[in-house]
Amino acid sequence: MDLGARIGWGIVIYAVVFLVWTGTGIYGFTQGVEPYIAELLALIIVCLWAGSELKFRTWKDIFPYSFGWAVIAVALDALYVVPLQGWGWYEQWATWISYALIALLPLLSVYLRKKTSSHGPWES
Repeated sequence: MDLGARIGWGIVIYAVVFLVWTGTGIYGFTQGVEPYIAELLALIIVCLWAGSELKFRTWKDIFPYSFGWAVIAVALDALYVVPLQGWGWYEQWATWISYALIALLPLLSVYLRKKTSSHGPWES
């Protein structure tokens, strides 16, 4: 397993989504569903990008990396968000949904790869 890809992409995913989250707050874009949609779109794009950069053909190969990226997000939230928001950050359902999305969205990147075999992306 490539430790650089696990750590590097975990940091990239966190940084991009954190920048979008911070940017929506800085520019007063905090009311309504639009800031959540912007954050979700950023998360989808960067997770699919990270998953496709691994160049694996099955979700089973990607999952150890994407799970590691979710763990990195949990750790970085403890480092950067908890001092400002408190430990209640982990009591919010949206926080845990975002961690689940970080673990699961990269698995969909197998659909972005050009098919070269008769096996589906969910088969070994």
